[in-house]
Amino acid sequence: MANGVTLESLRQSLIRQEDTIIFSLIERARFPSNSPTYNESYVATPTFSGSLVHSVVKETEALQAKAGRYANPEEHPFFPDNLPPSVVPPYNFTEVLHPPAASINMNKDIWDMYFKKLLQLFAAPGDDGNYASTAASDLVCLQALSRRIHYGKLVAEVKFRESPEEYEPAIRAKDRDALMKLLTFESVEEGVKKRVAKKAMVFGQEVTLNNDDNKGKYKVDPFVVSRLYGDWIIPLTKLVQVEYLLRRLD
Repeated sequence: MANGVTLESLRQSLIRQEDTIIFSLIERARFPSNSPTYNESYVATPTFSGSLVHSVVKETEALQAKAGRYANPEEHPFFPDNLPPSVVPPYNFTEVLHPPAASINMNKDIWDMYFKKLLQLFAAPGDDGNYASTAASDLVCLQALSRRIHYGKLVAEVKFRESPEEYEPAIRAKDRDALMKLLTFESVEEGVKKRVAKKAMVFGQEVTLNNDDNKGKYKVDPFVVSRLYGDWIIPLTKLVQVEYLLRRLD
């Protein structure tokens, strides 16, 4: 137990975050791929460079930084350089994480995974011109994924505090494989993949007075959600945990 944070409380939060991630994917799936959103030559002015989504994420993060979003250790910006300071009174967040390990940020990997692998699996081809709304939906997805994956730091901290003797030999030996083995529970991972697929079926079905008309039709393919967890969220979360634990004795 770490300052009132337990593995069970973290588990409940992670289950709730599944809902947030699935609903964010459903919202993004309202729009087609809208490729100009990601084309760096689409917007070209002397004061702006990069894609529209790059600009929307960066400018939104700057605004949210002023509002204190990144004072919360659970939040991680995609563009951390030169963020403005918060202008709101600081909130006294409970310190749970080990300071040398708290700065781990996997958002570059999350960004690449989302835009290069995931998006094409659930956004239909096409262009409806709603580029700003598309970029805003992408940001919601990115932030939900980032929060979920970086929760690995909290999980790693609580696991370490509960059984330090189990982790310290591998940490001192810098043995990533041994740490990964300690953190891997295949039956639990399979259960998560099945649960999120079922949630995607429930949340993503078309509701009509005669549901028989829409059997098998979902706003986001449940298999894609299961694959998102199996191929990317769970592996990246465990990578966060390993990186955190390797710094835990610093």
